[in-house]
Amino acid sequence: MSNARATHPTRRGILAAGGALGLGAVLAACGDDDKDSGGTSEGAAKSGPWSFKDDRGTTVKLDKVPTNIVAFTGVAAALFDYGVQVKGVFGPTTTKDGKPDVQAGNLDVDKVTVLGNEWGKLNVEKYAALAPEVLITTTFDTAGTLWSVPEESKDKIAKLAPSVGISVFDRKLTQPLQRMWELAESLGGDMKAQKVTDAKAAFDQASARLRAAAKARPEIRVLAGSASPDLFYVSGTNLSVDLEYFKSLGVNFVEPSEEAKKATGGWFESLSWENVDKYPADLIIMDDRASTIQPADITEGTWKKLPAVKAGQVIARSPEPILSYDKCAPLLDNLAEAIEKAKKVG
Repeated sequence: MSNARATHPTRRGILAAGGALGLGAVLAACGDDDKDSGGTSEGAAKSGPWSFKDDRGTTVKLDKVPTNIVAFTGVAAALFDYGVQVKGVFGPTTTKDGKPDVQAGNLDVDKVTVLGNEWGKLNVEKYAALAPEVLITTTFDTAGTLWSVPEESKDKIAKLAPSVGISVFDRKLTQPLQRMWELAESLGGDMKAQKVTDAKAAFDQASARLRAAAKARPEIRVLAGSASPDLFYVSGTNLSVDLEYFKSLGVNFVEPSEEAKKATGGWFESLSWENVDKYPADLIIMDDRASTIQPADITEGTWKKLPAVKAGQVIARSPEPILSYDKCAPLLDNLAEAIEKAKKVG
């Protein structure tokens, strides 16, 4: 896999690092952050005026519930799980063989217009042709920067339709899950459908399972990693929604040094492949996005010598989780199972 990355924090280099670097210091601000999720949603499920207050503190008001929706692929996948169909998507959507990208979830990629099939790409002309009523994506910083909206064309994009941003910065997974639920409900999602309520129950059960596993196996050290050709990234837990939630349930994570994280705004530490063994770990959870090198494709000898790798104790992690209970419950179950079965190898 060709996946060259810069060795310093850039918008594209950040994507490979198992989480997004706080982009506020790099990009122009886009609104205000509402960390405590005080935003509210209101609107008719099928007709009438619609409004939604997002996590930037911005309220979008329309004469009717929008149907011409354009969203970041992962957001579109979450809305799809709640019965809300979008018209267009931007971000990783299909792989080279035309199959849905991991971030597309159950989205029918043949029924949406793909405006850009990689992070940071959005064709303005194709976007305008869809006559969009609202653009929806996530935000990874305090400035509310819209994730994957190109910096060079964001002003043109903003003039075509209002935007909604759901924050996934420095909060536990349960918060953006609730916000996406509220957004989907306002857009006409059937939140009482059995598959929806079953998924919520499964998430709660998976959370309880992970808490129990972590309590029973506190000695198991878990490292969150991501691979590029030149560097191995070790993610900290303080800013990523999934890791913050897992940690709150008691998972014993390996943390990069604070000094090392300063260079990346607190997100991660970059290691050369020669130093990939800096932090002992019993279980490694690896970034599953297509922009990164997957464990089976890592050829570095230092990687293959890691105790967790030799023991087969490496599982996938979704640094940009699809924010539906249906997609997040398996993340918890998989980690719980791995901790339950893990051998102490460090």
